[in-house]
Amino acid sequence: METLASRARSILFEPRATFKEVDTEFTKPGAIWGKYILPLAAIGPIAGALGRLMFGQRIALTTLTTSISISDAITWALISYILALVAVFVLTQVISLLAPGFGGQKNTVQALKVAAYASTPMWLAGVFSIYARLIMVGVIVSLYSLYLLYVGLPILMKVPQDRAMGYTAVVIIASVVIFLLVSAYTLF
Repeated sequence: METLASRARSILFEPRATFKEVDTEFTKPGAIWGKYILPLAAIGPIAGALGRLMFGQRIALTTLTTSISISDAITWALISYILALVAVFVLTQVISLLAPGFGGQKNTVQALKVAAYASTPMWLAGVFSIYARLIMVGVIVSLYSLYLLYVGLPILMKVPQDRAMGYTAVVIIASVVIFLLVSAYTLF
């Protein structure tokens, strides 16, 4: 298996070829979680905690910030990290459970690959949470994750071409809902 950095670069810049390669790889879920998801999902929570310590925590629906303690920043980071991991798990289940309804294969390992690798831009964009005014940049960069779902879902979940658009649309809606639920906590 490639290194984390080379896989992330491949997913970002050569998604179609990379998803075709990923489709043929025999990978255990533990390896995907341990070598890819856990380190990348930590970027946003770590950057957000550091930003809250350096610049203060944003007060919801205002432009004001308030200083927070180290323990509050660590607590926020841990909860954000757990939510990011739960989001991947939930998205994996949604991808796998919906596939048969669109003529694809129910396969949680393949679904995990799609959920993990399509989340790459979102996790990398987590670095922008270090400063509250950059969060919209992170959101914009994260939109590329939706395109990666569009590319990866039909390849890995074996959805027929004529039904791939509907499947992808439903999964993208589900992923946006999951993202909004997680963001409701992490952005503030």
